[in-house]
Amino acid sequence: MRKRAAVLCGAAVVVAGTVTAVPADASAPSSAATAQAAKITWKKCGTTDYPTLQCASLKVPLDHRNPYGKKITLALSRVPHTAKKSQGPLLVNPGGPGGSGLSLAGFVATSLPKAVAAQYDVIGFDPRGVGKSTPALDCKPGYFNPVRPDSVPSTPAIEKANLERAKSFAAACGKKYASVLPYINTIQAVQDMDSIRAATGYKKTSYFGYSYGTYLGAVYAKLFPQRVKRLVLDSIVDPTGVWYDDNIGQDYAFDARQKALMAWIAKYDSTYKLGTDPAKIEAKWYAMRKALAKKPAGGKVGASELEDTFIPGGYYNGYWPYLAEAFAAYVNDKNADPLVEAYENFAAVDASGDNGYSIYTSVQCRDASWPRDWNQWRKDNWAVYDKAPFMTWNNAWYNAPCAFWPTDSLRPVNVANGKLPPTLLFQATNDAATPYEGGATVHELLAGSSFVVEQGGGNHGITLSGNACLDKYLAKYLTDGTVPRSGGEIDAVCPKLPDPKPLASTAAASSSERGSTLHGLLGFRG
Repeated sequence: MRKRAAVLCGAAVVVAGTVTAVPADASAPSSAATAQAAKITWKKCGTTDYPTLQCASLKVPLDHRNPYGKKITLALSRVPHTAKKSQGPLLVNPGGPGGSGLSLAGFVATSLPKAVAAQYDVIGFDPRGVGKSTPALDCKPGYFNPVRPDSVPSTPAIEKANLERAKSFAAACGKKYASVLPYINTIQAVQDMDSIRAATGYKKTSYFGYSYGTYLGAVYAKLFPQRVKRLVLDSIVDPTGVWYDDNIGQDYAFDARQKALMAWIAKYDSTYKLGTDPAKIEAKWYAMRKALAKKPAGGKVGASELEDTFIPGGYYNGYWPYLAEAFAAYVNDKNADPLVEAYENFAAVDASGDNGYSIYTSVQCRDASWPRDWNQWRKDNWAVYDKAPFMTWNNAWYNAPCAFWPTDSLRPVNVANGKLPPTLLFQATNDAATPYEGGATVHELLAGSSFVVEQGGGNHGITLSGNACLDKYLAKYLTDGTVPRSGGEIDAVCPKLPDPKPLASTAAASSSERGSTLHGLLGFRG
């Protein structure tokens, strides 16, 4: 959702909620709609990075239970196959909910081995309500404009200010999009995916999703198992905790990743001069936060914006050198300019971010039930904050509109599935946005799935980002469906990539180009 990318979603390590195999919203799959789907007309829209990219649009029902009713439009992108024999479409999704997938098609097609990508029509799409799809939702432009109230509600006045913000956002969505909000949810989105599949003319589709895109893929596979050719899920949402429990589970994991950043900074004391004790460095970070709460840097970076700026470091350690430099400049040199620059690069929200957040809330608040009593939120989040303070309240306010959402909620989908061909799952052990337990859970729920683990890795989105071991398994699977089998709980283990080094004085980046590009597409949050 930030300037660099769209919102993501997360997963949890805590107890499951009520699930249902096929919710009422999915009781009438989109067979009638797909039967009348027009052929897609592709037009050239290549870019410097992706010269063979093509674009198109597809009309789908706003409500797939009423296929002949009001239509909305999905924006599509494609890199067409070049091999003599095609394996059909490979739909890709970067997560969110709220992430645009148009550029991801080009990235995936150019990052896979040429011989593999050549076999597929790699198709990206902006899910309903997102980006170039119409209507594109933007409930309250400028909602994240700085400086926001301190995220930690240490006084009744601060809590009230944050509550009023959350209520106003929910009310704005209800006022602007009353006729649309009931249909912005995961179930309708996967029925859109089947409309795309049908419009390509193929009986089956392959799918490759990151983060929330893993839940999207698992739900698609549940509703349309006969349509799945290959299924790849990377950085996996725990489907038994959507979405309140999942977000609480993130708070512990992000606190651990923030501590990992502090330990990395300690390792390079000769560069950053913040000390060699990670705990003392962390104390300096919280002292910086306290100072910014009183006097925001550049009139932009208060306490909440500081959290926003460092949260991306929990997604991708390639950002650590930039964050460390900004931290050190503020503490050691009383220079806030690098901190403001880091905020503008990693955290400031533009119009696409406003759109992404509008979809994020619309989907998550509709997908599952959330506590409607704020006392429950207060109790739960203070309990978590005592153990994991870094992101807890920031994350709570990010999701707080769901306590006041103007639509009722659906029941989560039980994605347990014994009707699929072999599927391939990827998970890093220290992923913060979608903690490891989510991958392990989905491995149990999808019979015949194969689970590939990046040992010690903490990045979110691990394939096609420079780890040759992981990419080897991905390429093999997409080529002929081969998956690793160990007979144990984990089918293959790959070592993590090395942590980044501090930036050289003239260096523009410290990590692999592919890794930086991917994480720019996947974005931050959730």
